[in-house]
Amino acid sequence: MLELLPATSRREFLRQSGCGLGSLALAAMLWDQRRAVATAAPALPQPHFAPRAKRVIFLFMHGGPSHVDLFDPKPELTRHAGQPLPESYGNVMTRRKVATNPLLGCVRPFRPRGQSGLEISDFLPELSRLADDLCVLRSCHGDSVNHPQSVYQMNTGTVLMGKPSLGSWVSYGLGSENQDMPAFMVLPDPGGGIKGGPPAWGNGFLPAVHQGTQLRAGQNPILNLRPPAAVAPHRQTAILDFIRDRNAEHLADRAFDDELSARIKSYELAYRMQTAAPDLVDLSRETDETRRLYGIGEKETDEFGTRCLLARRLVERGVRFVQLYAGDLNGWDAHKDVPANHGLMCLKTDKPIAGLLTDLKRRGLWQETLVVWGGEFGRMPMSESGTGRDHSPWGYSMWLAGGGVRGGTAYGATDPLGLRAAENKVHIHDLHATILHLLGLDHEQLSFFHNGREERLTDVSGRVISEVLA
Repeated sequence: MLELLPATSRREFLRQSGCGLGSLALAAMLWDQRRAVATAAPALPQPHFAPRAKRVIFLFMHGGPSHVDLFDPKPELTRHAGQPLPESYGNVMTRRKVATNPLLGCVRPFRPRGQSGLEISDFLPELSRLADDLCVLRSCHGDSVNHPQSVYQMNTGTVLMGKPSLGSWVSYGLGSENQDMPAFMVLPDPGGGIKGGPPAWGNGFLPAVHQGTQLRAGQNPILNLRPPAAVAPHRQTAILDFIRDRNAEHLADRAFDDELSARIKSYELAYRMQTAAPDLVDLSRETDETRRLYGIGEKETDEFGTRCLLARRLVERGVRFVQLYAGDLNGWDAHKDVPANHGLMCLKTDKPIAGLLTDLKRRGLWQETLVVWGGEFGRMPMSESGTGRDHSPWGYSMWLAGGGVRGGTAYGATDPLGLRAAENKVHIHDLHATILHLLGLDHEQLSFFHNGREERLTDVSGRVISEVLA
């Protein structure tokens, strides 16, 4: 038989259930708090120390521009043109084994420019007028002779695919100054991408919210951003609110689900960008003089000039890191004919880049914007196919300008023929450490725990090139 429980008075029932009701109320309050935390906009990360620059424009010259024909004059190379590489240089192995080919002299004259006397090639007449603003690093070097691996190393610090890019690290370390725009945006060359592809601006093991967002010209700058025409604004808002609430509930029980957290933030950012992005690419408010400054409207410079102007508009609106690629799948890869290849690429980019630097100055953005120029490697002093040059990761040039660097200077040097970095060598890790330093980030402290290890952009090396700081 079932044993009957003793009867409970109303007073006893209320006394016993009081704690339970209080617990339910507390649980509801904590649930609301957890959901609010899950969906709240994160606080903007802070730099490790006072920054010299707040944002970066990286002008990536895809394909490998020739340093000995643009920024690194080599009288000895011109003097010994047509002769074999001296035996004192040792065995130089390249993918095409062109070490036995004769030396090829600088194909255009170099001249002292500006008050600083910085020597720049005649390939770049517009940029030469701004020589006093450039800090040329003439002793850069990397670790791979092939395009994809070198593209990855210049962008991510390693020759391996799948690591976070420089822009992603900056986004992770500093966030965006504009909550309606991503911290890291990419303007790819419309001619066919780069060797290595989108992993060059990927987030790797960092949260997905830090990957580069591609921006294209035209009425649809960011794919899949605009809602279908049949979806009314109030309907879209209701859908997004529903998705946000369900995701927040799911996230509250999974506090360490970075992918889900990033997805929530991406939905919210995409919604805000629907208003910000179309205004960003609307160049109708720019003056005719500004458009001419960038070469917009001219056949050779219109496309790249438009992207340079978009880059200025992005940093003006608080985007931290803008990566602008010049050169399609071949770009600056002058294996057969340096004069023709570099003549065309310089014609496309020289005036827009000079216009960008000029515009940054007059708009008060110069001191807080760091501009970086360079490719994945340089080119050999020996000839290939007569007037071409093969790849060279052992010594090449890049330049910095703007926020926090000394203009009108050349740092480091390659050997007399321009084959290898010889003085004050700058490895890619050193370059990345310096860029982060100018943004107020210590490259040794900016890390992310992944697979049982604190990972960082510069791995276990890299030094800040303090000599180039203003």
